[in-house]
Amino acid sequence: MLYDQIQEAVRFIRSRSGFQPRFGIILGTGLSGLADEIDIETEIAYGEIPHFPESTAPGHRSRLILGRLEGIPVVAMAGRFHYYEGYSMQQVTFPVRVLKFLGIERLVISNASGGLVEDMETGEIVFVRDHINLQPENPLRGHNDERLGPRFPDMLGTYDRALNAIALGIAADRGIRAREGVYLGLQGPNLETPAESLYLRTIGADVVGMSTVPEVLVARHMDLPVFVLSVVANKSLPVSAIVPTTAEDVINAVRAVEPDMRAIVAEVLRRL
Repeated sequence: MLYDQIQEAVRFIRSRSGFQPRFGIILGTGLSGLADEIDIETEIAYGEIPHFPESTAPGHRSRLILGRLEGIPVVAMAGRFHYYEGYSMQQVTFPVRVLKFLGIERLVISNASGGLVEDMETGEIVFVRDHINLQPENPLRGHNDERLGPRFPDMLGTYDRALNAIALGIAADRGIRAREGVYLGLQGPNLETPAESLYLRTIGADVVGMSTVPEVLVARHMDLPVFVLSVVANKSLPVSAIVPTTAEDVINAVRAVEPDMRAIVAEVLRRL
């Protein structure tokens, strides 16, 4: 059933465009403006693609874009899906499977997050080296179709530390504040309480958000390498630095570093 739905979506996209992307990009909250930098070959509303949900989160355009980012052939999701929107984990991750069958070689995932390290500043970029999954559902739960991946995918080496090192070097050369870190995924949609932030830091998280982990699990299931960038949109620690944060605050904080994100992603893809 799932395999057939994936193939139906892929056939529809290919009926609209013969463009072959090398890389997939998921644009997170506040980052859909990066799509404006793509030389668009084809743009498709999610609502037109069979079995695609539509994004309802603020700052998500809900469009699939095929084209070139500084000459590099990409397919970009201008908007992603979240479990907190009411979708199943299979719906949240369905587009990742479609991108894999479109023939991409690597998936770039971006998100906005709360910083759990006291010296982290808003606008800092974190290249994810590992994750902690505290979301209540797993997209791999249920019947496993071996055409998509193994029953028990191993998560060792999910994040490419060598690629992170390249990205850190690019950031340093450009004077962009960046580091590696561990991303922790929660259900949302509420932000964390101060006590929860302290707990999450205690168990090893550097940043916290409400996305990314499901997409990474499915990418790993399908043997699709990932590169994940997280923009710190608000400080979640120390407790004395926590201030009320709205969705608009997050979007504005992330948009301020879009040019840095674009420069890093484009350079990383060129080197690949």
